[in-house]
Amino acid sequence: MYNKGLYHDWVPKPIQLLLIVLLLTVVMPLGGVYTGNISYVASGTGSMTEYFMWANYATTIGMGACMPVVLRMKMRFKVRDKMILLLVILGLLSYVNATSQQPMIFIFTSLVIGFLKMMVTIELFLPLMAMIGHRGMFYGAFYTFVLVMNQVAAYYAADVSIRYNWQHFYLIVSILCFILALIHWIFMHDKYFALKVPLHYIDWLSILLFVSTFIFAAYVFSFGKQQDWWNSKNIMNASIASFVSFALLAIRQMTLKRPYLSFAIFKRNNVQHGLFMLFWLGMFLGTTSIQNTFAVGVLGYDQLTNARLSVLMIPGIILAGVIAIFWFKKEIPLKMYIFSGFSAMMGYTIIMYFSMVLEFNYENWYLPMFLKGYGTCSLFISVWFYTLDKLEMDEMLAAIGLVLVWRTFLAVGFFSTLYSWFQYRFQIVAVGDLAVYIDGMMVNPQNIAANMKSIQLNAVIASGKKIFGYIILVGFGVLVYILTHHFGKERFRYLKFIRVLSGKSVIARRRLRERKRLLEDIKDAAGPAI
Repeated sequence: MYNKGLYHDWVPKPIQLLLIVLLLTVVMPLGGVYTGNISYVASGTGSMTEYFMWANYATTIGMGACMPVVLRMKMRFKVRDKMILLLVILGLLSYVNATSQQPMIFIFTSLVIGFLKMMVTIELFLPLMAMIGHRGMFYGAFYTFVLVMNQVAAYYAADVSIRYNWQHFYLIVSILCFILALIHWIFMHDKYFALKVPLHYIDWLSILLFVSTFIFAAYVFSFGKQQDWWNSKNIMNASIASFVSFALLAIRQMTLKRPYLSFAIFKRNNVQHGLFMLFWLGMFLGTTSIQNTFAVGVLGYDQLTNARLSVLMIPGIILAGVIAIFWFKKEIPLKMYIFSGFSAMMGYTIIMYFSMVLEFNYENWYLPMFLKGYGTCSLFISVWFYTLDKLEMDEMLAAIGLVLVWRTFLAVGFFSTLYSWFQYRFQIVAVGDLAVYIDGMMVNPQNIAANMKSIQLNAVIASGKKIFGYIILVGFGVLVYILTHHFGKERFRYLKFIRVLSGKSVIARRRLRERKRLLEDIKDAAGPAI
């Protein structure tokens, strides 16, 4: 017996929807580390922050590694057996993090959590998509909910860490996973989704190569600044290992009858342009590191106040989701919706460029964070929809892991690392420029500390402004690209003109003659008929 739903037939539909929402609320923000309490975990374990940045990247890598095999996993096991086991394991891994003092354990558990939670998520995708119907409307509702929950989880991770201890939040998440496992043991049916498929077709070596490729890259992004980039032997070795792993992964896919990954869809026009836009989305999302430096280092915010800034994004996220549902329902072309998303991110960048001063008030964050929330949600929905548009399920699952890692890890990690390096260099330049105003009349033993602190803070602001300025310049180019891109609209006249210019005018003239002869034949035949 097969059942494409999740719950017993006797469970009312509203209760089923409520259970799905509860699962999404707990599972989607779940990770090995949370951005709101990274500093507390680092201080509590006595480890460097870079280890937990690495663990944060590992969660995304685990999700990407699971995507190509997630449908086979879904069809192999009974729904209830798999869901309960996954929730119990996720709860145990959260408990391990709560009791661990070793940063490498966080990295391993984060990778496994990302891998396992994608199996849970795919169980929720299909019923929600069947319920909503339209894929674009589903993205509008789903991404809005997920992004809102991520901001809420980051805030409460910081709040619980301040009120109690950083371990308590992991314990709360662990208990919630166990409670959900018990609830779903009662309400979830014990049938297969469809025809049972074997697991021996999964190439586990390819999964290992995929993970090693991006784990080594994550090490470079996380520890590059701390180890002085190419002057570090560890960074060089990790970069070489990442490149070799990816080369072996690509070669292995060519020799497999059932490859783990497929690179065929990257030849498609919409996939190429979608990856290009996701790359520039990473440019804007990477500004979070500059924002955190300004908020914590210059304005002196504590971690809870800094986490509250992410909550200010929620109104913009919700507005973007509502507009997306309306947009896809009316089947309006995506061009202007994508343009509005990048314009909102540009607005956030411009406001931050002109507003980064020592007198910056908390109320001044409302507008830029609203724009950032709108831009983030709208671009996650629209660019992701455009990138995967008109792809078959097999094609999409075979490459979506790479696309997911590109969007959430590679693009954001690359720009965050780049900004960190530039901010350090620009601060040195700014301190040198400000030193012109220091002389023996200004500096004396009584006020040297105050003057040095003022110079340092102004140097941080100057470096942040310079980076935002370069982002604005590149952002205008991105907006021009969005306005000139066709977004799937065929340009027949343009293509015909190119065909004539490329030396095929003879074929064009022959087709015109054939059409003329055909019309004459029809006319000749029509005369006797009349």
